[in-house]
Amino acid sequence: MKMNLSLLALTSILCGQLCAAEDKPPADDWKPATSNQAGKQYPQVNSEGRVKFRIMAPKAQSVGVSFKDSSTFTKGDDGAWVGYTRPLDEGFHYYTLNIDGAEVPDPNSFYFYGSGRWGSAVEIPAQDADFYALKDVPHGQLREINYFSKSSKTNRHAFVYTPPDYDKDTTTRYPVLYLQHGAGEDETGWGRQGHAGRILDNLIAEGKAKPFIIAMEFGGNPFAGGPRRTNAPPAGTTNSAAGGPRGNFNFSAFEKALLEDFIPFVDANFRTIADQPHRAMAGLSMGGMQTFQITLKHLDLFSYIGGFSGGGGGFGGGTFDPKTAHGGVMADADEFNKKVKVLWLGIGTTESQRMYEGIKNYHEALAKAGIKHTYYESPGTSHEWLTWRR
Repeated sequence: MKMNLSLLALTSILCGQLCAAEDKPPADDWKPATSNQAGKQYPQVNSEGRVKFRIMAPKAQSVGVSFKDSSTFTKGDDGAWVGYTRPLDEGFHYYTLNIDGAEVPDPNSFYFYGSGRWGSAVEIPAQDADFYALKDVPHGQLREINYFSKSSKTNRHAFVYTPPDYDKDTTTRYPVLYLQHGAGEDETGWGRQGHAGRILDNLIAEGKAKPFIIAMEFGGNPFAGGPRRTNAPPAGTTNSAAGGPRGNFNFSAFEKALLEDFIPFVDANFRTIADQPHRAMAGLSMGGMQTFQITLKHLDLFSYIGGFSGGGGGFGGGTFDPKTAHGGVMADADEFNKKVKVLWLGIGTTESQRMYEGIKNYHEALAKAGIKHTYYESPGTSHEWLTWRR
């Protein structure tokens, strides 16, 4: 009985402490988020990583936000609803407002394509944000590309980053990285929320990278109900990532478009070094899966391969045997290591247990088999853009 009473007392004390912590008002050092539209003061972010919203909706009966465990929004005399989130991880977060039951974008935020729709997002300042900051350094260009796909008889849309001085020195040719987005995102992702151009600008200026071209195509959207915009899959093929049932990731149509249309277009219209030693492919999440499925079947075309929270392991779980996986392309470690200059894997330390263990197990199996590769863990980040920027 005494033990039970002691446990009850301890539970009461802990509950009181937790409740007090929840009732504690947020730090009053709010600043407008860098992801806001020009001149908009909200959303605001404080030093705890909380986000504060102020939404003008005088006729609304209720207002909320999609972040879990957020405060109740209260309506002021001026008709503005105010509420705030729990502390969020540093980095980039999609969200929607809920106004009288309708999920809508925040009119104060820039819009980004993610989760299968154009909508709002907020940037929680990261301690290491300097590597993707906009600096006074020479900048490359993010070029919007429309081209005709002969294989599918459709117009396609992409973005190509060219490094600083690309147009000044017209004799230099460059390696190419084909960089893919994740499920529910599109070809705008790496240029907008990923800051790929800024990252490479800064690395080149610091002497940490040689200039290269980044090509970003639409890889499909398993959240969509049909072919998105002009990027229909090639005729005669199926591709769930371009409109089929979610979860059945068949990338055959994207593989065909990439190999038969996009790579030839980039090589024909940009000053690339069009050979295997100077061609790379990488992607995040679904884009990592695409990267590994495509490149490991075509090692005559790619010598640099990268998966960010995807690619090798992560989604499927289970065991991985390098000698039999991917059609046996890794069975001879020495031969594989000669063909592939860089094999790269990354994961955030706070991603789902299945994702984290899948990538880590894949890494450990590669190491045991003698497959040369780089493995990186992004500290304190989950399945989101700060992990993939790093």
